[in-house]
Amino acid sequence: MLLPHLRAVCVDRVESDGLSVTLFVRSSAQVAGCSGCGARSSRVHGRYRRTLADAPSAGRWTKVVVTVRRFKCDNHACVLSTFSEQVPGLTTPFARRTPVLTDALVPIALALAGRAGARLATTLGMPCGRDLLVKMIRAQPAPEVPAVTVLGVDDFAIRRRHSYNTILIDLATHRPIDVLPDCEAATLAAWLVEHPGVEVVCRDRGGAYAEGARTGAPDAIQVADRFHLWQNLCEAVGKTVNSHYHCLRVQAEPVAPEPEPTPEPAPPTVVAPEPALPPRPERRLVIRTRERFEAVQSRLAAGMSRAAVGRELNLDLQTVRRFADATTLAELLVKCENRVTKLDSYREQVHELWNSGVTDATVITERIRPLGFTGSVQIVRRYLREFRVPGTSRSRPDPVRRRPAPSGPVLPKPRKISRWILSHPDHLDDEETLEIKDLLTRCEHLHRLDGHVRSFAAIMTGRRGAEITDWIERVEADDLPTLHTFATGLRRDLAAVTNGLSLEHNSGAVEGAVTRAKALKRQCYGRANFDLLRLRILLTP
Repeated sequence: MLLPHLRAVCVDRVESDGLSVTLFVRSSAQVAGCSGCGARSSRVHGRYRRTLADAPSAGRWTKVVVTVRRFKCDNHACVLSTFSEQVPGLTTPFARRTPVLTDALVPIALALAGRAGARLATTLGMPCGRDLLVKMIRAQPAPEVPAVTVLGVDDFAIRRRHSYNTILIDLATHRPIDVLPDCEAATLAAWLVEHPGVEVVCRDRGGAYAEGARTGAPDAIQVADRFHLWQNLCEAVGKTVNSHYHCLRVQAEPVAPEPEPTPEPAPPTVVAPEPALPPRPERRLVIRTRERFEAVQSRLAAGMSRAAVGRELNLDLQTVRRFADATTLAELLVKCENRVTKLDSYREQVHELWNSGVTDATVITERIRPLGFTGSVQIVRRYLREFRVPGTSRSRPDPVRRRPAPSGPVLPKPRKISRWILSHPDHLDDEETLEIKDLLTRCEHLHRLDGHVRSFAAIMTGRRGAEITDWIERVEADDLPTLHTFATGLRRDLAAVTNGLSLEHNSGAVEGAVTRAKALKRQCYGRANFDLLRLRILLTP
């Protein structure tokens, strides 16, 4: 039985070498239509052979050798004197593959693109090169943009902090409908003018998209996505916890009890004091952080811009921004001075091994692994570095020096405290609930921060967007500078924020499409030009 696309031909013979199959065929039609004027002709001028790659047969590569006839055109007004016949479903002009094979390779090209697609196609019996698959993608027509009423807008990075594209999603079908070459307001406005009918625009809190939607679709309702609102609140909470973490440290330090009054003793015998151990040196990260903070703050106070500070100190703009936005040095030293490692629970065992003469970090690591230690030898080596005598080799440490064990309870990391504040109370276990309540009682600012977070979460989950103005006023009346910045951003985009906290629309489908677009971009690494990436995003199911 012939394959459907081979039923219009006569098969002369079939050859096989075990790995591939070659079919020798010829057309069974008596006449053919001219490719220039369409006139039918039966006058054969000559014959030649075309070799076409075809879909695999029983897992083996398949080739079709077609004997093609050339006909004379009987229409004297035609510009062609002769023309080649085309077998329907088998041949197309200048093609080296059958339409069946092309239809099988296009989905592979859209799903895997170049090298990965070529490897899969070869395994399936359809060998081809990566450049061919890329050409197939570019040969596909872009789908027409349908009428859309609820539009989702978001950007994704082509090169982080340098170039971005904009993806547009029809939130009724959750399908991408177009991709724009940048994230500028004018580009989005022009697209909205060309495609009228958009009633709702779901976007992030970027000013460019707000301006573009306002210009291109002035009657559309703008909705700020709840995910981005909560994400901005999480950033504000993290900065607030970092700035007030020193309050928790002070409260956590145990206070020594006052000694009971004792009778005045006799004058003691003067004894020479024992030599004290040298003070523990500051970590290099702490010293570097302090120096950078002082350098950035002094230059900003002198009137220099942040970009100029970055150029002078050879620092990235994001680093300069972090040091410039910090209100105190303690806010930056939180992570430096309160770093928790996997070795903290095994310090006593390490001290015992050290004082018994075992000073090799590798040996100590192997000794404490049966006790449950899962860290690397580098953690142990860094911890033991402060015990060694300066100026001597690592094989001759000072076995008497011992790092004092931390006194009192160990405070959780600021990130963990932020997570507890941002989590629903029902999602915390009993121990976490008790610990966060104890921490909030130590710092009045964090206690008020927790109340503001709970209020905002109730507004967001209950779709009570009309109450956001009162929430902003309460925050502005409180002494929480970082939360003031968040509230100022909400007030600047109040209409879209109110709609986002009231309506059912959200950008969940847009975020999923962005994740998918990033995966397609990584597959086309080195070849992800805008036209190729746009077609893959729009055509990939």
